[in-house]
Amino acid sequence: MRRARPGALPRGTAERALTSVEAGADFDAARDRATEGRSTAAETGTGDGGAGERPLSKLWHVTLSVSGVESPLKEVRRGLEQLAHDHPFLLTSRYANDHAEIRYWEEARDLHDAAAVALRLWGEHRQTAKLPPWEIVGLEVIDRETYHQRIAEGYGPPPAAPVGVHPY
Repeated sequence: MRRARPGALPRGTAERALTSVEAGADFDAARDRATEGRSTAAETGTGDGGAGERPLSKLWHVTLSVSGVESPLKEVRRGLEQLAHDHPFLLTSRYANDHAEIRYWEEARDLHDAAAVALRLWGEHRQTAKLPPWEIVGLEVIDRETYHQRIAEGYGPPPAAPVGVHPY
């Protein structure tokens, strides 16, 4: 994975590439402990907050659906592209003139934290990205294992490819 300042152009390209976020150093360690059947207070979030103890994070797949009054397709696309530029963790966005769907991976301690961030995403960036004045009409937050299980079993959302902003 390429490490760079968000929004920085990769060398030798004319367009900005979307990047993803890593799960963090504690992600792999937590997965290893979970597969070995060990559970610590830090993993379950029941610790006393002692020195060096930090809640472990994990990856969550987020699908945010928004809808509202019709807007010109060019403006919707431009707004979603600006949102992707501002937050390079976005995997893919699909849009029409009256609704859109945004999919991305979020690193968070638990489902509640991931959902809280997702519910703020559209409203906090409505002005800066000049997004349509739509409301959130759907939210799905699932853990990484569930996402991969759904894909392997042939149901659930298709993998987020191609990456970017695309019309329905």
